[in-house]
Amino acid sequence: MRTVVAIYTGQGLADPLKAVFKEQLPNVRLVNIIDDSLIGDVVRAGHVPPGVARRLVQYYHHGEELGADVILNTCSSVGEVVDSASSLIGVPIVKIDQAMAAKAAAEYSTIAVLATLPSTLDPTMRLISKEATLLGKEIKLIQGLAVGAFDSLVGGKPEEHDRILLETAKRISEEADVLVLAQGSMARMAQSLHEATGKPVLSSPHLGVEQVKVILEQLDREQAGNNS
Repeated sequence: MRTVVAIYTGQGLADPLKAVFKEQLPNVRLVNIIDDSLIGDVVRAGHVPPGVARRLVQYYHHGEELGADVILNTCSSVGEVVDSASSLIGVPIVKIDQAMAAKAAAEYSTIAVLATLPSTLDPTMRLISKEATLLGKEIKLIQGLAVGAFDSLVGGKPEEHDRILLETAKRISEEADVLVLAQGSMARMAQSLHEATGKPVLSSPHLGVEQVKVILEQLDREQAGNNS
């Protein structure tokens, strides 16, 4: 049985992502490492401070020690830590939003990015830009910071959070070809945002797990080849 270790910086995405794994990779052993102090430190700093980066690298090492075939970094705010840490870890590390960013850059030219935190919005936009550069493609990015949505959510007002997201999505999608959800926790709103804006909506959980599945299938093929 293959093992995937998922690293979380908060509690919100663990249960929804578990459901995605059950749907797409039912025979995989999923191990979760959750440290909800990480996202708090990122939000307070407005970026990934050194202490958060160090703890993440430690969790990647723990994932390898737990027998991971693939490590899944589930938080877009800290995805750039993977770029510097991958050479230190002996198994693949997948950014949950990598496949989403690649799809957005490949298939669309004007891309609106929706987020509730600047610390997530900025890295997501950089990731999409990087993917476009790799393709030799020029794109236009539209920032969609849903101001006040995060505070509403942590303040126990999910309806207000959803209302702010919806209003922001309507505003930024007017000129866009696609709407990209920078945070995996927003995936539950993908259909309602699509209906409200009439635009395609990309979210990271399913696409990220699909990328994990591709890597695991490649590992299985390599193992079968070595055993033949």
